[in-house]
Amino acid sequence: MSRQTDVISSDPYWQIWIDRGGTFTDVVARSADGAVVTTKYLSEDPARPGDAAVNAIRDLTGAGAGALPPLAIRMGSTVATNALLERKGEPTLLAITRGFGDALTIGYQDRPELFARRLDRIPPPHAAIAEIIERVGPEGDILTPLDEAAARAALQAARERGLTSIAIVLMHGYRHPAHEARLAAIARETGFTQISTSHDVSALIKLIGRGDTTLADAYLSPVLHHYVRQFVAQLGEDAAPQFMKSSGGLASAPAFHGRDAILSGPAGGIVGMVGSAAPLGKTRLIGFDMGGTSTDVSHYAGRLERDNETIVAGTRIRAPMLRIHTVAAGGGSICRWDGARLLVGPESAGANPGPAAYGRGGPLTVTDCNVLLGKIQPGHFPKLFGPNGDQPLDRAVVVEKFAAMAAKVGNITPEALAEGLLAIAVQQMANAIKRITIARGHDVTQGYSLVGFGGAAGQHVCLVADALGVDEILLHPLAGVLSAFGMGLAKPSAIRERTLALKLDAHCSAALAATETELSDQARTDLAPDAATTRETLIFVRLADSDNAIELPLAAPAEVARSFAAAFRQRFGYAPHDNLVVDRIRVELTEAGDAPAALSLPAPTTEPEPEIVTAWLAGAEHRVPLHQRSALAPGRAIAGPAIIIDALSTTIVEPGWRAEVQSEGTLLLAHTRAAGTQIVASDDLTTPDPIRLEIFNSLFMAIAEEMGGALQHSASSINIRERLDFSCAIFDGEGRLVANAPHMPVHLGSMGESVRTILRQRTRDGRGIRRGDAYALNAPYDGGTHLPDITVIMPVFVDSDTPSFFVAARGHHADLGGIAPGSMPPDSKSIEDEGILFDNMLIVDDGHFRDAAVASHLVDSPWPARNPALNIADLKAQVAACQRGASALADLSATHGSATVAAYMAHGQRQAEAAVRQLIARLDDGAFRYAMDNGAEVAVAVKVDRTARHVTIDFTGSSATLPDNFNAPMPVVRAAVLYVLRTMLDDPIPMNEGCLAPVTLIVPDNSMLSPTYPAAVVAGNVETSQVITDALFAAFGAMAPAQGTMNNFTFGNETHQYYETIAGGSGAGPGFDGTSVIQTHMTNSRMTDPEVMETRFPVIVEEFSIRKGSGGAGQRRGGDGATRRIRFREPMAANILANRRHIAPKGLAGGEDAAPGRNWVERADGRIEMLAATGSADLAAGDAFVIETPGGGGYGKPGER
Repeated sequence: MSRQTDVISSDPYWQIWIDRGGTFTDVVARSADGAVVTTKYLSEDPARPGDAAVNAIRDLTGAGAGALPPLAIRMGSTVATNALLERKGEPTLLAITRGFGDALTIGYQDRPELFARRLDRIPPPHAAIAEIIERVGPEGDILTPLDEAAARAALQAARERGLTSIAIVLMHGYRHPAHEARLAAIARETGFTQISTSHDVSALIKLIGRGDTTLADAYLSPVLHHYVRQFVAQLGEDAAPQFMKSSGGLASAPAFHGRDAILSGPAGGIVGMVGSAAPLGKTRLIGFDMGGTSTDVSHYAGRLERDNETIVAGTRIRAPMLRIHTVAAGGGSICRWDGARLLVGPESAGANPGPAAYGRGGPLTVTDCNVLLGKIQPGHFPKLFGPNGDQPLDRAVVVEKFAAMAAKVGNITPEALAEGLLAIAVQQMANAIKRITIARGHDVTQGYSLVGFGGAAGQHVCLVADALGVDEILLHPLAGVLSAFGMGLAKPSAIRERTLALKLDAHCSAALAATETELSDQARTDLAPDAATTRETLIFVRLADSDNAIELPLAAPAEVARSFAAAFRQRFGYAPHDNLVVDRIRVELTEAGDAPAALSLPAPTTEPEPEIVTAWLAGAEHRVPLHQRSALAPGRAIAGPAIIIDALSTTIVEPGWRAEVQSEGTLLLAHTRAAGTQIVASDDLTTPDPIRLEIFNSLFMAIAEEMGGALQHSASSINIRERLDFSCAIFDGEGRLVANAPHMPVHLGSMGESVRTILRQRTRDGRGIRRGDAYALNAPYDGGTHLPDITVIMPVFVDSDTPSFFVAARGHHADLGGIAPGSMPPDSKSIEDEGILFDNMLIVDDGHFRDAAVASHLVDSPWPARNPALNIADLKAQVAACQRGASALADLSATHGSATVAAYMAHGQRQAEAAVRQLIARLDDGAFRYAMDNGAEVAVAVKVDRTARHVTIDFTGSSATLPDNFNAPMPVVRAAVLYVLRTMLDDPIPMNEGCLAPVTLIVPDNSMLSPTYPAAVVAGNVETSQVITDALFAAFGAMAPAQGTMNNFTFGNETHQYYETIAGGSGAGPGFDGTSVIQTHMTNSRMTDPEVMETRFPVIVEEFSIRKGSGGAGQRRGGDGATRRIRFREPMAANILANRRHIAPKGLAGGEDAAPGRNWVERADGRIEMLAATGSADLAAGDAFVIETPGGGGYGKPGER
């Protein structure tokens, strides 16, 4: 505990600000006489029962067991978060529209880890489900009336099971809530005490996100309210605590709900960051909250930034939450050498055993790096360690363990190793900051301050600032407890939101004003009745053909349009069109008046001579002064290198930095010379430095991910922005893959062929490759896969007239012509049937997009593209993503030199090659032959040479080129092989060209796996690729086949085109069951939310459910497939392109086959028309298309389960 005794203006209340975390409860308190106290308590202390916050209040006020003085309490709490993480909420009934009982389990069907055989999905936390017979259309039309009798019976049955909490989630309830309101009334009548309705919890479109949020609210609110009640009861009836919400505002106890509390504690940190910087006039901030397990980063530029959907413990919370990005790098992150790579995290040593220095047998961690380097001085750290918790940090064991690791790595000192591990962790944290700043168009080098808080931030802030190019750092005196301090800075507020989908034009002002007034009245009920308030109204504006909205202040429509255009250009680099939609509106009321958190720090004591200690900084040993922060007077300046310590944290002033104490006690650190961002390492580029290698791998992947984020946010088609059917990658100067962001597996190994095609053809075409060029390619025989997947390729010139690198962005276009809408015809016989061919077409010349040429090309065909404007918009988004990647590579080359960048691209490829060779040494020979519904077969034999650590994968025996469209071009085969090998590696190695170096591929010419023009190929990319991966995994004995198809479903007419792939069951394997209705292997595309789909297209999604029992039985059971039923509201042509309708997904090692899939059409008059694996149908209004997807194969004999 530290006590500060300056007196400020008299206040009859004790101000108590509490951050109740999972491990510690931090408290900042101000007594009635102005004395300020900070303290930490264990949140759960066996030696002292009772609530830690209550114990702290009684201790700090001196009340003991007696009467408490007048209190003004503000608290942030992880009670709700922990209940969600540990699944200790209130058993809850989910009442949801019939046909959607499994919707929250399936989610958007994408798998959380791309390269995993075992697909673990966190289930939603409901105890029971009641499917409610009712249906409302997107415009409010009643398709099926609410069956009140059946609903009452279902709810009564749940009550008889003892359930008292209910989450009510009905289709389109956010906009048309009558059925939800009536169901809530029935729930009250049947005795439910916690009733959460989706239109009240989150009046926003998207059934899945709103449903998860409503379920979380019902599940967590009783636990939260129970805690609040007992907390208040221990303080007395007069206590009226206020609680921090995830949005950054305070709420009274009655207005504090489960949905509000998920980020309650971290939100206090951001509010504290903003408030503590305000007296210094700093309004452009990057939050850097580093703790023991993870680091939270945030961005502020004059307004608190909020996300509207955040995933916590597998649950989507669709409610306003401060935008916080978390990276698994903290003081406890484990540092290790795996024989080839230096790794930091994501695993953490936790509190027990903790870092090696804790003396309890723990591993080396980031904290130990700082101990070895002298950045943490054990003599100035509390004696809390060792077996009995009374010893200082143990530096000797740290020295011993680092010496052992350095010997294993070779050719490196322990100090250089520790400094390098810190550099890897710093790069991870810097990349996280880039995701929330640079990726959103914010230049952090222009006027930003990095604000450090949390226990470990001060040790790393200078290094993180160097990695970002930030010149200024702020460290508040209470940085170690800034989240608690933020509670005192916050104000009571209330937010209301609503989806509008209102066209932005001169006529929308009245509707916006009316909605603003209505939402203001609703928000007012959450605040003190006599309090004056301020109002902020934001609207979220998007392009009519996009889902990604930009947040803007409410203003006149013309002004909004101008602001949108400026913000869009800043973020994406090109001008948008002017067909705009106000997607939703948010109204926030905040109680007026000053927050009560003004603090006055005590005068510093006389500054003693600093102690001189030894520390390793910037690649060298230094004799460094160690200062006590409490003795530093305002205006005191300290040049780095230096160490500044206080009761809560340690700050390292690195060489090249200077610290100065500000008038209110903040340490302001500023650069005194240009940042040195290069890692100190050998200049020998032929031998990789392991530290540099890991950092460059991280940088390369961050560039690819940044490209992907730009493409997703700026694309127009649902396929790219929602289904995530795209990939972005960077390549070396010879077109070899360097880093591919983990988006769509079928793209992984195939884009390099596209780049090499450009290199090969353009270097001999007379024109050559020029600066400012970009090319489009989808030709299946020249590096493409199938026509809808267009790859945009851009050369990157650095310091010569030949390209140093390449970047590429591939996206699946909604329609590219051909004989069927969606360009996925089930019955195509030649490539001409499938759409428009882009064979190395120049689409950007000297930096200018060739609009006219591209538009002409899209319609110059017997089967032209049906929506060329959409294609052009997506191509421009792909170009913008490539520009983002090209700029990042140019910046990287400017910092490190293009020769160094190129060298480490090659080193990363060789590293991946070595990892695959290690895998091959553990593999056995095998073979598998897998038949398809069309009579074709994929045959594969694997021959392992363990001595050479080389594998030959031979597809001899596979069928000849097929007359249908299931032919798979060679790039698809390469992608499948690359995916399988990467997935069989349990370590997260870089995915690059090196993975295929120890592999010989044998694919017979003119086979279905190596077709030539003009063979049709549309199904090869999406269907045959799945057969190849299943066959390879089975040949290796790694797992049973999955559903073996993507179930490509398209429909359309002259106005609408839509495409989706439908998940099924994953295969079981040694030690794991399969997972139901989840995307497998070569796809990971998301399913469009049913409410969004019905709003955009004239269809009704009647069912998307788990097809129980369709997985193969076995010692380990395969996952179940899905049932999907879509009814059409106007005439459409629909197509299914699939497999595994006749030949079932196979079991392995004695496991049983899964159930095959089925497709049929249900006519409005009741007739049933069965369809084969591939088929088409013309549907009239009232007809339905039904798809049952296959399960996954079982593994091992069922009797051994």
